[in-house]
Amino acid sequence: MNFKDLILQGIPSNLPVKRDYDPSVNHAPRRKEILNAEEKILALRNALRYFEPKHHPTLIKEFKEELEIYGRIYMYRFKPTYDIYARPVEEYPGPCLQARAIMLMIQNNLDPKVAQHPEELITYGGNGAVFQNWAQYLLVMKYLAQMEDDQTLVIYSGHPMGLFPSNKNAPRVVVTNGMMTPNYSQPDHWEKFNALGVTQYGQMTAGSYMYIGPQGIVHGTTITVLNAGRKIAKNKEDLAGKLFITSGLGGMSGAQPKAGNIAGCITVCAEINPKAVTTRHSQGWVDEVCTDLNELTKRVSLAKKNKEVVSIAYQGNIVDVWEHFEKENLFVDLGSDQTSLHNPWAGGYYPVGMSLEESNNMMANDPEKFKIKVQESLCRQTTAINKHTQKGTYFFDYGNAFLLEASRAGANIYKNEDGAFVDSTAFKASDLESAAFAYPSYVQDIMGPMCFDYGFGPFRWVCASGLQEDLDKTDEIATGVLEKLKQEAPEEIQSQLSDNIKWIKNAKSNNLVVGSKARILYADAIGRTEIAQAFNNAIAENKIGTVILGRDHHDVSGTDSPFRETSNIYDGSRFTADMAIQNVIGDSFRGATWVSIHNGGGVGWGEVINGGFGMVLDGTKKAENRLKSMLFWDVNNGLARRSWARNKEAIFSIKRAMVQEPKLKITIPNLVDDALFSK
Repeated sequence: MNFKDLILQGIPSNLPVKRDYDPSVNHAPRRKEILNAEEKILALRNALRYFEPKHHPTLIKEFKEELEIYGRIYMYRFKPTYDIYARPVEEYPGPCLQARAIMLMIQNNLDPKVAQHPEELITYGGNGAVFQNWAQYLLVMKYLAQMEDDQTLVIYSGHPMGLFPSNKNAPRVVVTNGMMTPNYSQPDHWEKFNALGVTQYGQMTAGSYMYIGPQGIVHGTTITVLNAGRKIAKNKEDLAGKLFITSGLGGMSGAQPKAGNIAGCITVCAEINPKAVTTRHSQGWVDEVCTDLNELTKRVSLAKKNKEVVSIAYQGNIVDVWEHFEKENLFVDLGSDQTSLHNPWAGGYYPVGMSLEESNNMMANDPEKFKIKVQESLCRQTTAINKHTQKGTYFFDYGNAFLLEASRAGANIYKNEDGAFVDSTAFKASDLESAAFAYPSYVQDIMGPMCFDYGFGPFRWVCASGLQEDLDKTDEIATGVLEKLKQEAPEEIQSQLSDNIKWIKNAKSNNLVVGSKARILYADAIGRTEIAQAFNNAIAENKIGTVILGRDHHDVSGTDSPFRETSNIYDGSRFTADMAIQNVIGDSFRGATWVSIHNGGGVGWGEVINGGFGMVLDGTKKAENRLKSMLFWDVNNGLARRSWARNKEAIFSIKRAMVQEPKLKITIPNLVDDALFSK
C-alpha cells in the first residue's frame, strides 16, 4: 500500500510485524511503577479495546511486557513503517483541506528531527505527548482523511472519540488534554491515569499540533536575553563579552544557545543527555561541545577576553557548572535554567553526582529516593546561584518551575523586604505559594510588561506547500507589514516593532527551520491580523500556497499560569483560569480550524491551564472573515484581563484597541490613590 492507503487503513485488520526496540533513538525514560495488580488489568483492558478480539491473546502479552518494562503501553508494533514528517499538504488523503493541514501538523510534531522521544509520541518537555499510543495516531489520521467540511473530530487526551456532524464554520478538531477534576491534578495523578491510558500531558504545543521545533521558542528567548541585557547594561552597551549560563538542550530548551548567538553574548548551556547534545550540535543550534569543567572555564575566559559571540554545550550537570564557576571566580552576567522542572521526578531534571543511566534507573525503581536526590540537587544549585547573584549576576526564572520546585525542596529562594535571603523553613507551608521569591520570573520582569501587556506574543505560521520559496515570500510579506505599521505606531511599542523587524529580516540567515517550513514572529493583534490578511491575499493571487496560522500557548491570552504567563497579575486573580477557558471557547466560534485546551503545559500538572488554536488560510473571503474575527479576540481577551488587573501597559493597549474597533467595549478599572491606605 502507498502512503495514502496506509493512512486510510487506520488500525490494520492484520497484525503488523512486531518492531524491535531501537536503542539508538532518544527514548522517554521508564516511568515509575504506580499501578496495583487490579489497575494493571484495567490498563490492559483499556489498551486492548482498540483491537479486534482475535488479536487480544497476542497483544495482551506484548502490552503487559511494555507496561512492566516502560511503565506505559505505547503499542510499538503499530508505529507506521512510513517516514513521519511534514509532507506537502497535497500529499495527504481526504476531501477536506483543513483536515489535511492538521495531518501535516501532527506529523511534524512526531518527526524524529523535531520530536524529543518520537517512539513514545512525545514532542518535548519529557512528557509532552501528541498521543498516548500508536493506535490513537492511526485512528486520528484515518478520521482526518475521511473528514468532510461539516464534521468535527473530538479528541480526549489523544483518544479520538469520533467524527461528529457540525457545520462548516465550526472547528474541524477540538482537543482536550489532561482536563482533570480539580482534586486530581497532583503529579502522581498524571502518572497513574496516564498509565491507565485515560489521560495525557499535552504540554502546550505538543498535544495541540502546533510545535515547530526549537524555533518556536528562539524568538521569545532572544527577546528575553536581549532585554535582560538591557536591564544590566550600565551605559546602554550590548551583550558583547557577557556570559549567559543556563541548562537544557532537549525540546524547547534547545533554542537557548541559538538565541544567545542572535542576542550577541557567550552562552554556556549544560545538558546531561549526550544524545540531546549531539542532536543540537549537529543541527547547528550550538557551536561547540565541552566535557571538562577546567577546559570550559578556559574557553569561556578566552571568549570573554575576545568578546566572542559563541555558544557552548557542556555535557554534564548544570550544578557542577554553577559551583565550578563560583570557585574559579568566573563572573556570570546572566543566569537562568530551562530544564523540564514541570516534570522533575520523571526525567525533567537530573540530580548532580549521578549519571544519566543511574538516574533513569533510580527514578523507575526507587522514585522516593530519586525525589530526595532531585531536591538535594536543587538546593545545591540554588546555593551556588545565590553566591553568584551576590556578586552581581542577574538571574531569572525562565518559566520552567525552577523557583517553585526549589522552594518546595527547601532551598533558600526567598528574600525579605530588605533584600536578605530568608530560610524557607521560616515560612508556613501555606505561605510558600504567596511568598516573595528572591528572583523574578522572566514574565514579571521582561515578557509581561514589555510584550504581553502590549499584546505582543508568539504568532506562528507554516507554509503547507513545504516550499522554501513560500517561506521566503511570507517573510517578505510580514516584514513589509511591520515596517508599514511602525510608521504609524505610538512610541510605546516602537522598540517592540523594531526588534521584530530585525528578527524577521534575519530569520532565514539564522537557519531556524527544523521540520516544517515554519516561522515565528512576535506580533500584536493588529500585526497578526494585517500579516494574515496579506498572506490570504497572496494565496488568492497564487503567489504562495496554503498557510497554517497558530501561536504558542505561551501568549497574551491563551494561558493562565500563576508562576509564568500570568505572574505579573497582581490583583489576586493569577490563580484563576477564566481567561484560558474563555479564550478557547471564543476562538471556537470565531473561526479557528482547530482548538485545544490543556492542563499542565509548561510549568506542571495542576499548575496551569493553557489553550491554543490553528487556522488554515486558503485565499477565500471566508478565511478573511475568520482571521479578522478570531485574531482580534484571541489577543484582546488577554489585554482586557490584564487591564482589569491594573497593568498600566495593558490599560493603554486595550484603550487603543477600543479606538480601532468601536464595537469593543471593555470595563476599565478605576485606580485608587495609594495615600488612602496610609491614613
